[in-house]
Amino acid sequence: MSVELIAVEGLPEVHPGDDIATLIAAAAEVRDGDVLVVTQKIVSKAENRLVAVDPDDPLSHKALVEQESVRVLRRRGDLVISETRHGFVCANAGIDRSNLDDGVAALLPLDPDRSARRIRDRLRDATGAEVGIIVSDTFGRPWRKGLVDVAIGCAGIAAVVDLRGSEDALGRQLQVTEVAVADEIAAAAELVMGKADGVPVAIVRGLDPAWRRESSVKAEIVRPPAEDLFR
Repeated sequence: MSVELIAVEGLPEVHPGDDIATLIAAAAEVRDGDVLVVTQKIVSKAENRLVAVDPDDPLSHKALVEQESVRVLRRRGDLVISETRHGFVCANAGIDRSNLDDGVAALLPLDPDRSARRIRDRLRDATGAEVGIIVSDTFGRPWRKGLVDVAIGCAGIAAVVDLRGSEDALGRQLQVTEVAVADEIAAAAELVMGKADGVPVAIVRGLDPAWRRESSVKAEIVRPPAEDLFR
């Protein structure tokens, strides 16, 4: 199997109320079986999850962090690690001021899985193609330096592929292996999107057709507190 990563370039600036699917359809050829990775930032813009902050105070969004958190896990200086209403554990409740006008911060979508389904359905209406959608965001990782893009919402593509009960290359039965393919796809797509290149959408082509199904990041990837050894 080979996988192709295609940056969707030439998209206009997204504003509240814009239809992301229509913008994608006008900018790219979309095929059946494609998975499109769409950054949280443009989803939040289209859904008007934007709030005003003091442009002269780089910490003016900190009150929003408390508002958007259901629980604060750690504080160190200006950094807050908190749990959002979605169940995500991340820095500053996912609130972001990068690639936005001065005086504006972006909150996470209220329901990223629903956002992904909406884009998927609208793209089907616009192009006739059956595709998967992943809404991605950039997270840090405990015990490892560096940032990586992960899935915070998905539709039409498996969030997790359960390999338990299958055999490895030596014939041993796998006991615990569940692969977060939506996270892997989001991370791969970021290689052609970049953090500062103004490319908020990528097409991932050539993925295993067996991964095409209804799914949910919240239901499949977010670990329930009862199973979490670190909270």
